[in-house]
Amino acid sequence: MGNLKIGVVVADVEEYKPLCELWAKSEIPSKMEIERDNNSYLLKTESGEAEVLCINCGIGKVNAAAAAMYLINKGCSVILNYGLSGGISGVCRGETIVADRFLEHDFDLTTIGYAPCEKPRQKYIYEADKNLKEIISSLYPKMKQGTAVCGDRFICSAADRDFFKNNFGAMSCDMETGAIASVCDMMSVPFIALRRISDDAGESAVDSYNEMNTSGETVLTDIFERIVLSVINSKKF
Repeated sequence: MGNLKIGVVVADVEEYKPLCELWAKSEIPSKMEIERDNNSYLLKTESGEAEVLCINCGIGKVNAAAAAMYLINKGCSVILNYGLSGGISGVCRGETIVADRFLEHDFDLTTIGYAPCEKPRQKYIYEADKNLKEIISSLYPKMKQGTAVCGDRFICSAADRDFFKNNFGAMSCDMETGAIASVCDMMSVPFIALRRISDDAGESAVDSYNEMNTSGETVLTDIFERIVLSVINSKKF
């Protein structure tokens, strides 16, 4: 087995199923020691191989941060995430994007003088890894890249959407990426997120999200698989 270990964090069970089905025939699928649905796969390419450790962490920032730290402690030198997101600005429903800048929109100390999302005496805006961005750009040069805001709340309000757009220049919103990015930044581990826009984060968001989440489509995981294989081939990690 090669030395490269890639960690994958996926929040929702419906988003996780297609990945398991996609890699079910890969070599040595195995379970890890964590009380979440999880699998480890050996993926081989024409120029390398990697153990890919995948966790269906559950929805929300705490779940995602815990899964990311677990994977790093298991030796993963790259952390990836994919899932559905609400669209904030410049994107359409059904579009797949790269989240490359991350903030936690529900971290709020504005009442004592801090800016929205600002964490006292520490970084609070996180950037995706440059090499991972370049790999995705080479595969999908027209795929949009932008800021994801993250919080423990499903966004279905035009007022919230406009706030995220106007204050953070956000492209999308979700419930995990900022937490994973925070852990990876703390541990100096490369991270990037691939997100598919399920709704417009407005008043009709719930129905739009549920429709896409239960559709069984594999567009997102098919793109994600190609990215993972390219990460292995790149030999940059």
